[in-house]
Amino acid sequence: MPPFHVPTIDISAWVGRGSPDARAAVVAAVDHACRTVGFMQIVGHGIPDAVISGLTEGIDEFFALPMDAKKAYVRPAGENRGYSPPKSESLSHSLGVDPVTRMNDFFEAFNVGTSAAEYPGSTATAENYAANTWPDETVLFEPSVRGYYDEARRVAHTLTRIFAAALRVPAEFFDDVTDHSIDVLRMNNYALPPGTIELGGELTGMGEHTDFGLVTVLWADQVKGLQVLGPDGSWNDVSPADGALLVNLGDVAARLTNDKWLSTLHRVKPPVIDGTIERRRSAAFFHDGNADAVIAPLPHFVSSETPALYDPVTVSQHIAAKLAGSRAGRKNLTAVREAARLTGTRG
Repeated sequence: MPPFHVPTIDISAWVGRGSPDARAAVVAAVDHACRTVGFMQIVGHGIPDAVISGLTEGIDEFFALPMDAKKAYVRPAGENRGYSPPKSESLSHSLGVDPVTRMNDFFEAFNVGTSAAEYPGSTATAENYAANTWPDETVLFEPSVRGYYDEARRVAHTLTRIFAAALRVPAEFFDDVTDHSIDVLRMNNYALPPGTIELGGELTGMGEHTDFGLVTVLWADQVKGLQVLGPDGSWNDVSPADGALLVNLGDVAARLTNDKWLSTLHRVKPPVIDGTIERRRSAAFFHDGNADAVIAPLPHFVSSETPALYDPVTVSQHIAAKLAGSRAGRKNLTAVREAARLTGTRG
């Protein structure tokens, strides 16, 4: 088996006016990455450096607030907005698998997303598209996060156009699945004051999980921590290259392709250096699809030799089951295939 490798793909031909041959080369490279790894690094995405610098300044401003101030922005788990304190989640429960230590994912996070008000005339409701809460104590946070959110969303839309070409479906296929997409930006901070965690034993930054939706666009520090499961069952360190964003598929993509494309298990195991955790920041933009979109394997991925591996489910039903696991501690018993891969690595 070849060594584990996350390919770097320049998508500038699809961001600008690339030639048909250049665009076809991008499509082929993306399709290969989706079939073999489920992860890729993308460059040529067109997000200005100033936007990313602004995002990091905004993230730093919010997470530097006192814990009591941050906890004022905790929202109900089902809303998927606002602040998540350390040890309030366990991502492996989203797969129906018990974590090594219950609710031990020590990262803290802040979520914003697209609200129902931004989709007038659609079926979007506040149940799946909650309004955002913005911290009163910050100045840079809201404008910088909004600026990055718009850019990450643009990149996600570019990727779905590439996906449509790779899957040989009509160019507008993903427009019908994502025209009122549940989009969320989750900003994560892996650094806690001394004495708030135990550094011995099995330290979990973010537990093993697959992403819930269609595609994830991730900005992250170039600090070790992210690990991706290889086809041989090994965990492999992945850090972004200079100027690159990490992109991975979620469960919706795997279901649409009947597992021909991979929703790959990953986790975060931040390094401990001189008895402290090296700080790591990330911002994951989740492009999940319309809440009421029914997801099932596309017909050309199903045959008598390869029957459908998944029953139809709406995006909102799938996400609700996974969030109930990670946030409320109720095991998700519908993620049978993903759970089997995870328990296999532990075995």
